[in-house]
Amino acid sequence: MRIPQIQALRAFAATLVVVYHAGITSGGYIGVDIFYVISGYLITGLLLRELDKTGTLGLKAFYLRRIKRLLPTSFFVLFVTGVTAWYLYPATMRADLGKDIAAASIYISNYLFAFWQMDYQNLSAVPPVVIHYWSLAVEEQFYLFWPFIILALYKRGGRRTVGFGILAISIASFLFSLFQTSTEPIWAFYSLPTRAWELGVGALLLYIPQRIKFSQNYLWIALALFIYGTLQFRDNTPFPGTAALVPVLATAISIAAVHSWPKVLNSIGSHRIVQWLGEISYPLYLWHWPLLVIPAIYFGRNLTIFERVLAVLATLLFAELTHRYIEEPLRHAKLPQKTVIRGGVAATVISLTLGLAINSSYSDIVTLKDGKKISLQEIMKKPVVYDDGCHVNNGETTSPDCTYGVRGSSRKIVLFGDSHAAQWFPTLEKLAREQRFELISLTKSACPGAAVTKVDTGEYKNSDCFAWRDYAYKRIKSINPDAVLVSGFQHFEVPSQYSSRESWWREGQGKTYNSLRGSSPRIIYISDTPHPNRDIPSCIASGSLDRCNGSERSTPIFSPGFLKINPTSWLCERNCPGVIDGVVAYRDASHLSVDMARALSPNLLQALRNLGALSKTSDEQK
Repeated sequence: MRIPQIQALRAFAATLVVVYHAGITSGGYIGVDIFYVISGYLITGLLLRELDKTGTLGLKAFYLRRIKRLLPTSFFVLFVTGVTAWYLYPATMRADLGKDIAAASIYISNYLFAFWQMDYQNLSAVPPVVIHYWSLAVEEQFYLFWPFIILALYKRGGRRTVGFGILAISIASFLFSLFQTSTEPIWAFYSLPTRAWELGVGALLLYIPQRIKFSQNYLWIALALFIYGTLQFRDNTPFPGTAALVPVLATAISIAAVHSWPKVLNSIGSHRIVQWLGEISYPLYLWHWPLLVIPAIYFGRNLTIFERVLAVLATLLFAELTHRYIEEPLRHAKLPQKTVIRGGVAATVISLTLGLAINSSYSDIVTLKDGKKISLQEIMKKPVVYDDGCHVNNGETTSPDCTYGVRGSSRKIVLFGDSHAAQWFPTLEKLAREQRFELISLTKSACPGAAVTKVDTGEYKNSDCFAWRDYAYKRIKSINPDAVLVSGFQHFEVPSQYSSRESWWREGQGKTYNSLRGSSPRIIYISDTPHPNRDIPSCIASGSLDRCNGSERSTPIFSPGFLKINPTSWLCERNCPGVIDGVVAYRDASHLSVDMARALSPNLLQALRNLGALSKTSDEQK
């Protein structure tokens, strides 16, 4: 028997996730936590009732029910998504797409995305089309272990021992979640050990005596918590950690006080539209993300509001059709056990094979209009400072001693900033060898040379950047170079306290200049390169070079004191093409390719000479 209030919670949870991914709310990702509490409550209730009735668990029957309930819809959406993306995606994305589909098919995608450091709260411009399958992976992993744990505890001491065991597991999981959220936030977000307590809280609700009557005030508190999490949580909110207590406690209250819901909430929750959304919540969750992501990647841009509304409407249609013709018929079908097992194995093998086929279909070689053949992997290669460990990442506040060119030369140049400074490394490394100077590289991801205070994220923290910059300032002063070249990506989100990007960026530049003043006679700022707003290798692989043109020209922003270099004219004339004289300009949606950076070495050399940072070598003067 379905409980209308729990159906309403399912509808609410699915809606939150959909509107979050549609860009309407900032904290809608808490919908997943609502699902976890509901699952813990319902599944543990089924297990305990069977144990009380029979003294044991029919594990085979349990897993057969899970297969019939979850696998048909999951497989169908995964298969359709994989085939569609395979057809519409550019060749550069097929390798990762295939891995994602394969991982989702065997319910390990949560650990794949954690291993790849895929920040769910700050997804890249090209997010995985099945990243939402991570939550299914966590739940399936929970189902794999939970019946055995419950059975073992019950055999040892009945319901009471089960309750204490669940409590101990939940406390341990919660404490581990707190620890890992502060140390490895991405792993904390995706892993079962840091999420198990949420399912455990749902299970513990079964131990609340039914004779306890809850005041309706508790439900208003739960509603306030839901609203707070939905509207106040941001992409930079450390999660799960303590923040996950908000949706978990709100859901727990809503279930524990299920018979005390205020009349107005009961009226809303029992409305046929809400109940319908609860019925289709599973396919609704599975369909929404592919329908938002695939069109955006195909068109090479963010969807408009109107297009997102259409995607949500399509999600409702697809979810209803899937629920009506796949989910419900197969769930209630009277099938022999062997048929269910064979069907489950076949679905898994087919989707796994699809993923492997997509992965193997990736072609690295692309032919340009002039007949030149290029390797996409070569285009996408990062500068050698990444491989050398000289470009540092999040969490690091110092840099190794990295020098290139002519070591020990009396002429020294320092490159300082983030990855948009590091994109100039191939240019400078080439010049360092040719012009015989020593190049020192000091670069760190997401920490631009301009000392701006960014909107903090769980992965890249302002505190790390400030500590690293302070270290870099001291290093630069000790080197006393002939020139310091500063640069950075200026398209980060502008904090709300600033009236414009220009004022925010100039303030950060001013802080950097003041910190570097006196450390070198020439402190030079290279303004940011034009921003393609699309992944250029993928654009090229799609076969339509015209779609690769028209980059957004970055408005040069310079604070007083800096010597200035503006590279825009080197990359743009009437527009900003993705391929210039047979050289692919960008290795992704933002950074210069290594070949393009090297091709611009004459331009940068002349600019440095104009500023007095480099004079002609003795060989050139002859």
